[in-house]
Amino acid sequence: MKKTKFIILILILLIIAVGVNSVILNNSYNLQIQAYNESVYELIGVIKENYPDISDEEIISMLNGKDNNTYLEIGKELAQKYGITENDSAIVKLEETQNNTIIYSSAVIGILILAIIVIWLVNRMIQKRKIDGITKYIREINNRNYELKIKENAEDELSNLRNELYKITLMLKEEAENSKKDKKFLAKSLSDISHQIKTPLTSISIMLDEIKDNENMDEETRQRFIFEISRQVEQISFLTIALLKLSKLDSGTVEFEKSKYRLDELVQNAIKNLEIPLEIKNQEVISSLKEAYIIGDYKWTLEAITNIIKNCIEHTKENKKIYVEIRETNVYTELIIRDEGEGIEEKDLKHIFDRFYKGKNSSENSFGIGLSLSKSILEKQNASIACASRLNEGTTFKIYFYER
Repeated sequence: MKKTKFIILILILLIIAVGVNSVILNNSYNLQIQAYNESVYELIGVIKENYPDISDEEIISMLNGKDNNTYLEIGKELAQKYGITENDSAIVKLEETQNNTIIYSSAVIGILILAIIVIWLVNRMIQKRKIDGITKYIREINNRNYELKIKENAEDELSNLRNELYKITLMLKEEAENSKKDKKFLAKSLSDISHQIKTPLTSISIMLDEIKDNENMDEETRQRFIFEISRQVEQISFLTIALLKLSKLDSGTVEFEKSKYRLDELVQNAIKNLEIPLEIKNQEVISSLKEAYIIGDYKWTLEAITNIIKNCIEHTKENKKIYVEIRETNVYTELIIRDEGEGIEEKDLKHIFDRFYKGKNSSENSFGIGLSLSKSILEKQNASIACASRLNEGTTFKIYFYER
């Protein structure tokens, strides 16, 4: 934009210079005509004074070029006799006027060239100042100073560069703030993980010491210890695998497949995966599954749905029921999972999907990670999940799939 203004300014100056020069040349031409006429008037006066016999009509006829070829030739011979040719000026005033014209034209051109040089130098100084400012700005960014602002909103190349740098600065500032949050979250997560793993490891260590130090331990107690150690190992294994999956989701390294599959069949497979815990607690799943298709990653979605149903099983007493239902609208496909459990208190409900959060009614074997993992999986696939609950009445999960 600045270059365009610079070119326009030069063109305007050039037009002004040409106009001024034209006016000067026109004035010069008028002066020449005036000088020529004065010479002619003087010549007419001399002729009239010294040759009164020549009539006015003859003088005017000669001036108008009528029938004066004879006089013209006589005049040329007389002029050449005294060294005056057609290329020489016979009038001193004409030469003076011509010299003045050259001087004026040269002055105008000189002023134009000087103006162009001045404008170029000023523009160069402005550009240099901008470049210096950008260099300083980049240096401050390298020093992690993200509080700088760019006030200039011009549209030339350097200003556009400054504006882009400002956008990058805002992005870097946001990334730096997110990095601080991530570090705090990571530190808290590591602390939670350490606490979660420390408890079963301590329990395993104590039971192993008991088995090792007590050679006379009865077989029933030994088998009970071995079973408990096995259960604790499974919990640690589940926690480790779940954390690895969460870390992959958080880092964005998971590539979700996009295939079309039946949601009702996926839910049935999730229920089948949980047959053993359902049988142990003598619980029944009542399903109302209509044929419905969605688009997404089958394995990851199966993982999410399994975790949600598993959560319902853990928080529902024996001999109770769990209900699953599929509904469809013009916008989304809805999967509803409802249990007859003890419900969730209102203060815990808003944290139900928080990582490592354990509410008042949480199972002692719960790590507070299953629902968080499910929520991350679903949201990464453009789905959403909501939870509603009432104490002593149960909990309802509603999952909305928008791609189908």
